[in-house]
Amino acid sequence: MNVVEKELLLGGKPINFQFGKVARQADGSVVVQSGDTIVLVTVVASKEPVKGLNFLPLTVEVVERMYAAGKIPGGFIKREGRPSERSILNARLIDRPIRPLFPDGFRNEIQIIATVLSVDQVNPPDVLALNGALIALAISDIPFKKNIAAVRVGRVDGSWRINPTLQELKESEVDLVLAGSKESIVMVESGAKEVDEKIMLQTLEEGHRAIKQFIDFIEGIQKELGKDKREISLSEIDSEIEVKVREDATKKIREGLHNPDKLAREEAISAIKEATMEKGQALFPEGENDIKSVLKKIEKEEVRKMILEEEIRPDGRRPDEIRPISCEVGVLPRTHGTGLFTRGQTQALTVLTLGTVSEVQRLDGLGIEDSKRFLHHYNFPPFSTGEIWRLIGPKRREIGHGALAEKAILTVIPDELEFPYTIRLVSEVLESNGSSSMASICGSTLALMDAGVPISAPVAGIAMGLVKEEDKVAILTDIQGVEDALGDMDFKVAGTSNGITALQMDMKVAGVDTETLRKALEQAKQGRLFILDKMLSVIAEPREKLSEFAPRIITIKINPEKIRNVIGAGGKIIRGIIDETGAAIDIEDDGTIYISSVDGESGEKAQQIIELLVKDVVAGDVYMGTVKKIMNFGAFVEVLPGKEGLVHISKLAKQRVPSVEDVVKVGDKILVKVVEIDKLGRINLSAIDVEEKK
Repeated sequence: MNVVEKELLLGGKPINFQFGKVARQADGSVVVQSGDTIVLVTVVASKEPVKGLNFLPLTVEVVERMYAAGKIPGGFIKREGRPSERSILNARLIDRPIRPLFPDGFRNEIQIIATVLSVDQVNPPDVLALNGALIALAISDIPFKKNIAAVRVGRVDGSWRINPTLQELKESEVDLVLAGSKESIVMVESGAKEVDEKIMLQTLEEGHRAIKQFIDFIEGIQKELGKDKREISLSEIDSEIEVKVREDATKKIREGLHNPDKLAREEAISAIKEATMEKGQALFPEGENDIKSVLKKIEKEEVRKMILEEEIRPDGRRPDEIRPISCEVGVLPRTHGTGLFTRGQTQALTVLTLGTVSEVQRLDGLGIEDSKRFLHHYNFPPFSTGEIWRLIGPKRREIGHGALAEKAILTVIPDELEFPYTIRLVSEVLESNGSSSMASICGSTLALMDAGVPISAPVAGIAMGLVKEEDKVAILTDIQGVEDALGDMDFKVAGTSNGITALQMDMKVAGVDTETLRKALEQAKQGRLFILDKMLSVIAEPREKLSEFAPRIITIKINPEKIRNVIGAGGKIIRGIIDETGAAIDIEDDGTIYISSVDGESGEKAQQIIELLVKDVVAGDVYMGTVKKIMNFGAFVEVLPGKEGLVHISKLAKQRVPSVEDVVKVGDKILVKVVEIDKLGRINLSAIDVEEKK
């Protein structure tokens, strides 16, 4: 067993890599470690290509084992089941920069598995897993266009941190993951706290410098441990088929593309392709896949020529032009808040629901965080694109888009002390022609303001595109579906008027330089501000009052030592308050109590009861008490819930009292004054002193 261990010092922090000890039958494997966080990454490719495919059959899985955090899975089965949302997002993080870098026409099935073996709650495993995949590919015999690497960048107190810890990320104004080659950047994923475009660009440049250092390290490992790349059979198009198809279809496709309506354009192109397929298969009976591939190439070429040479997009817009926008709020009468955002042929309806703090999402995962009070869910039904597919739960793309919008809006959500609600947004994409995730961000902002949630600033999102052929470059604002599919970049930017709150960039080519990103960020800012103006013309600020159907929540703070006064033995007291008032009550360990009710009156009643339960009896104060027990020497009177004092027989009346029952009976209401609270906490009361005071 030839075990090799390597260490890279990046941003002043060591990352360790181990080769040759485990998973030796995979085509490439590596164990990556930072602190006590450890990830095993393997990559395997089939020996032969999958026949009949015209796409790369790549799958990426991130496997979270609960033992990595010293936990046992929740639920009845006590075994890991479907992937968590976090593992799906991390799998997408690995897939996105890697997919464009395999050779064109490579059709061998590839599977990358990253297994999280240990987490220390200090060093996050996601970027370790991504770099593990890149290194496993580099040392394998699987063909790959070029080496890339990834880093995370934070910014704390004005200084950049490479691969920051989780604690540093909490303090950071930006959490940016980027992957790239020595020449360019291929993927960006970021959340930020309204960061200026200049700062964001500097963060990208800082990360790219670290990436270059990382790639030098990978190249050294590849030279020492890498296998020779296997000989592969690439899917190639028959040249005779290509000539014939181009002669027949090029001009028709060019003409069919000039149509601003998506459905009409797709219908025209589809008819051209069907006619060409029918004619082509008559000449080349075995050439179906090649004919489809040539038609796709022609469509891509013509769209790109139109943009680069004519500066006109398929729907007739200029490169920096945004589609027509309309906004509505208050669309659904019984929900707590709604926003309908339409941009061209993309439409998102976002619905907001406010819940109590007990309705937070409980997380059964590897991280420190065990709950979430702000949720955004994104749904992409088949009718939104005029298609049909089986509804079997959210796809990875829906989970990814939902998380991006959640990240974009989280920065402006009020904290729990200011707004003690669980907040859930659901974005239903009703129509889609590109940029639906950004439309869901805009719809979410409208819904939040419609509901009266006191967000710190409205957020809008816009998707940018890129078409590049040699020296010709076009940056596109508000890309539509065809430009996303046939262009070179999908660059989503969300933020307020003050700065960026989220970024996501994917490339379909080898990468993009920072100068192009600078131009894209500036163009995106202008587009974002334009969209914000449209939104604010409909609703300028959050409504002053919540929906009448939203729960009313009252927050009070008590001494934690008095929590038992509110709960009572076996929960008897708190159940009684709930039964009496109809309010829901949640008590935190720090003494914070949340009282929620459908109407304000029942909540206020519960508040009054609780405040009396925890109120201290004060010497010298007068109370209307209730006689609870009679003894020979006096009467015990309850002055506050659960707090009783003694009125001695001599203090019941001015005149001599032969028997206590001659003056009071159990259940009587009497005015008493607190004369003394002794060292043992016993309360001494007097009815005489009250009369004298009068």
